[in-house]
Amino acid sequence: MQFRPVKEQLEILMRGVTDIVPQDELEKKLQKSYETGKPLRIKMGVDPTAPDVHFGHTVVMRKLRQFQDLGHTVVLIVGDYTAQIGDPSGRNKARPRLTHEQVLENAKEYQEQFFKVVRRDQVEIHYNGEWFSKLPFSKVTELMGQFTVAQMLEREDFHNRYTANTPISLHEFMYPMMQGYDSVAIQSDVELGGTDQKFNVLRGRDLQIFEGMEPQIGLFMPILLGTDGKVKMSKSIGNYVGLNEPADVMYHKIYSLSDNIVENWYELLTNIPLDEVKQMMADIAAGKMNPNDAKHRLAIDIVTQYYGAEAAEAAAAKEREIHSGNAIPSDALECSVDAGSYGALDLLVNIKAFASKGEARRMVQNGGVKIGGEKLADPQAQIEIKGGDQLVVQVGKRKFFKVNF
Repeated sequence: MQFRPVKEQLEILMRGVTDIVPQDELEKKLQKSYETGKPLRIKMGVDPTAPDVHFGHTVVMRKLRQFQDLGHTVVLIVGDYTAQIGDPSGRNKARPRLTHEQVLENAKEYQEQFFKVVRRDQVEIHYNGEWFSKLPFSKVTELMGQFTVAQMLEREDFHNRYTANTPISLHEFMYPMMQGYDSVAIQSDVELGGTDQKFNVLRGRDLQIFEGMEPQIGLFMPILLGTDGKVKMSKSIGNYVGLNEPADVMYHKIYSLSDNIVENWYELLTNIPLDEVKQMMADIAAGKMNPNDAKHRLAIDIVTQYYGAEAAEAAAAKEREIHSGNAIPSDALECSVDAGSYGALDLLVNIKAFASKGEARRMVQNGGVKIGGEKLADPQAQIEIKGGDQLVVQVGKRKFFKVNF
């Protein structure tokens, strides 16, 4: 195929990139690819320790898609062997070890979501068990000989655990070697990762040089902050947007973003020209534009990527209906309790809307609870429920419970 000139490729590929190691070699690789017509091999490794994918994971996936659109080949490595160790990057303790069966099951769901971002064509998929299951122990010790304990303890996570006298198992030291050897096995030209992956990615360069190969380039993307705008997106923290969430839930979470990360999300999660984004931010700062208008455009753009334009507009309309009390969001929690007579506070605690009656009482007194569409004014109210009924309980603006009796 005919590649675009290197300058044009770099203009696309540099968007949102934090670091390239080394940058001049990337330009040389792209130039060689342009002259020979041979696509670069772009590596991304994933350990499917959990099946769910959120927007934080898509930052690197979107960069893979850009390489694809420029004609290059994506090589996805599913770490069925590395996942059994668990990547120690950024961890203050060892990860729980998964069975091979657990990893393979997670990998199926992961790939379905991966292909919502990356095209299926021009993708090679390899499980690193293809080579690690056959690697003789003599080769393992040879590879481990390329690294020192001092190198490992230079890593912040290992250093912190060592100084805190937190155990570090020897198998964790093997992880960077294994990720590095993946690059040897598939002969990668470029490896993508978050900034927390730099140590591991550079080990791929080391081992490729050791094996007499042309070393890969490390291209690093920033860690996406979650919807709270404070810390890394994480399902355990709850500040995430999942790829499998319904369109209206996805729209709502983006529309409700913390103001300080809107520009960053535009850069990392959309293709809207950055000069347009900067103009929007300038207009907001000058009071010429409502921040919610920028969030609306961002939400429409992202939801369209996964569900299409019609569904995105419908999600925006549903958001307005929810706020006016005429609709219930798709992520409303459904629960069941016995029919009978309930004190309002007892019911709210029973369905786990609140941890305690005191907390529930304060929210009721502040006008933040609706039952059956009516604002609950009296914390002492009694609610009679017959079998077969369903009651909608709303807490705050967006938390809904569908209670079956």
